[in-house]
Amino acid sequence: MSADVLVLGGSGVDTTVYVPELPLPYRDTYHVPPVVDRIGNTGSGVALGCHALGLGVVFADLIGDDPQGALIRDALRGLDCRWGRAEAGTTRSVLLVGPDGRRLSLHDPKATPGERLPRQLYAGVAARHAHVSITDRCRDVYAGLECESVSTDLHDWDGANDYHKDFAYRSDLVFLSSTALRDPAAAMRHILARGRAHTVVCMRGADGCLVLTRADADADVRAFPAVPLPGPVADSNGAGDAFVSGFLYGRLRGRSLEECVRLGAIAGAHACTVAGTHESPITEPLLLARAQALVG
Repeated sequence: MSADVLVLGGSGVDTTVYVPELPLPYRDTYHVPPVVDRIGNTGSGVALGCHALGLGVVFADLIGDDPQGALIRDALRGLDCRWGRAEAGTTRSVLLVGPDGRRLSLHDPKATPGERLPRQLYAGVAARHAHVSITDRCRDVYAGLECESVSTDLHDWDGANDYHKDFAYRSDLVFLSSTALRDPAAAMRHILARGRAHTVVCMRGADGCLVLTRADADADVRAFPAVPLPGPVADSNGAGDAFVSGFLYGRLRGRSLEECVRLGAIAGAHACTVAGTHESPITEPLLLARAQALVG
């Protein structure tokens, strides 16, 4: 079968706890608003975001035979999902979210050493694009992909950790966060020099993003601003995955690099105004309407 986007790995459940401040000072007990279990993690966000934007999505991953796995199946029932069994159970995160929307993620990958995503889960999917999550079980998927291009999100890579390098060097389009980078421009140039990427996008939250392409590798990194939030901030969970979804939508619709960045920024801003990680991704009509309003 064919699809616009094949998303590999990165499903999980987020347990969200809204706390009075971050960092949270030590105290024996905090009384908090209701604690909620929701669909979460990066692959789920990209898959749901692309689906909401009208792209054809296939999602493949390993989940557990547990209540969290059942939650994922239910939350993604409208997508074409290919599930295998994760021996250690379903990936989970506990998210502490402060009043300003910032979050602290406590991530439990439920990893089993040597566990790999079976190729038969996604074999035969001729996707225009594949997005590979940086879970260890996805490390070996590149050789078996039948697609025109591949992206990944390195998240809070520090520019040196070897764990991320297989993904960074084998993807055509690389997203990452500036959170742990002392010199984002140097890390972006390193990815272009060592790997096959044609474009690297470094997300900086409220400060927008940086972009560097292979064609302009000798030029200065381009800085793009964030877009205004369309409403009060709820929490920042899922904003990066929403940005990736909006950017991929633009790319697969033949938009320019500048337009892809703008669409990603709009999707990310929308995510900051919605409670939860991936509860209400922006739709295609709303994305395009807000993009049109920005350019007048």
